[in-house]
Amino acid sequence: MITKRIIPCLDVRDGTVVKGVNFQGLRDVASPVELGKYYSDHGADELVFYDITASAEGRKLFSDILREVASTIFIPLTVGGGIGSVDDFDRVLKCGADKVSVNSGAIRNPGIVREAALRYGSQCVVLSVDVKRVNGQFRVFAKGGREDTGLDALDWIVRGVENGAGELVINSMDTDGVKGGFDLELLRAVCERVEVPVIASGGAGSMDDFVTLFREIPEVDAGLAASIFHFGEVEIADLKDYLANAGIPMRRIL
Repeated sequence: MITKRIIPCLDVRDGTVVKGVNFQGLRDVASPVELGKYYSDHGADELVFYDITASAEGRKLFSDILREVASTIFIPLTVGGGIGSVDDFDRVLKCGADKVSVNSGAIRNPGIVREAALRYGSQCVVLSVDVKRVNGQFRVFAKGGREDTGLDALDWIVRGVENGAGELVINSMDTDGVKGGFDLELLRAVCERVEVPVIASGGAGSMDDFVTLFREIPEVDAGLAASIFHFGEVEIADLKDYLANAGIPMRRIL
């Protein structure tokens, strides 16, 4: 049985990891270099690094910080923020990323997913989607959740996979930072439409939330979280032991 992955997420603004609620009220947490190394050393299966204001500010991702993070960790690294062209994929991969996450850039230029998949392989292309309910519809938001695109999220996700995205990060804006559990309705709807790996993001508040996620939707490949890890509410090693004891297949920490 394929093991489930636990993935901490570093949302980086101006060189510092930040966290908010429902994508609002961001506050500083820690250095991305120190935090990334901590997670690498303490059982995380992968690490996600987002430069969360790059797209909204119309600039490139902070390459210097990314290189430093990549040089200090020994787990797969997915990087996103300000990815608007295949040249950006190239630059980020050369900085040490294993996979590149594209969000707003794919909305502006849908062809970027197909072009990047053809050049680097689908395994390097992660489509990240910020989703919020609007009048009962799952809607795609852009620019760090600031802009309603009007796109139907499920249709957009299917299109992205058809274009070559090899993995999905589904960010529920409705549950982000609330710590009331993952958005099971949204995740179930996504898993019914696609067959690529799905990473659930937004809402983790306890170890039981991860148990519920993987039991209720076994098709989900990984759980991603920020606050509960950043603020020491849950240690990844403890979480993986808890999940394994609950019958969830995990990569155990030696």
